[in-house]
Amino acid sequence: MDARNAVVLVSGGLDSTTVLAIAREQGYRLNALSFRYGQRHAVELEAAKRVAAAMAVDRHVIADIDLRAFGGSALTDAIDVPKHASAADLGTGIPVTYVPARNTVFLSFALAWAETLQASDIFIGVNALDYSGYPDCRPEYIAAFETMANLATKAGVEGTSRFKIHAPLMTLDKAGIIRRGLELGVDYGLTHSCYDPAPDGAACGSCDSCLLRLKGFSEAGLADPVAYGPR
Repeated sequence: MDARNAVVLVSGGLDSTTVLAIAREQGYRLNALSFRYGQRHAVELEAAKRVAAAMAVDRHVIADIDLRAFGGSALTDAIDVPKHASAADLGTGIPVTYVPARNTVFLSFALAWAETLQASDIFIGVNALDYSGYPDCRPEYIAAFETMANLATKAGVEGTSRFKIHAPLMTLDKAGIIRRGLELGVDYGLTHSCYDPAPDGAACGSCDSCLLRLKGFSEAGLADPVAYGPR
């Protein structure tokens, strides 16, 4: 097995970009994996391309899958993206921006690529604090997927590899993630987090993702470098 190869899930957002920088700092060869999954805009994929280029990844794959066939989410169906005045207005339940089983789908693709690369390390930017209530961003989910990965693969069954799912942001809040990324030289101006950007790519500033991002920069005592449209 190639202990220095890693597959990193890269959405173009703040969290996954930070994770990519962490994997790079740890000396891994970076294989970035993004998805064109039927999401409501392509702005995040352009951001993922910028991030991958800036981080000088070995390879960046954008895989095509179509979760619009199932719908069920404001990101993949004709459902309005919820907007709020501030982060204090965010609810505690699972929001309609949750895409059913998305992280399971993404990690399964990452696992397939990792096994093909003879790599044992997969990185994902999930977070159990500022995670919008998504069930597939919790530590127990990551632990369960890692167990499954080692039961469901040729490499795991034959004992040639022990797959590890790295979630280095799990216990950090958004401000902590931003500080960590800046320590590693991340340019957050390359990233995109908005669920519902304007046609020119400007972030809306009112969706859950924008509000959590803005809250993180505010708590870190910094200005967000990306452009926001009128609210």
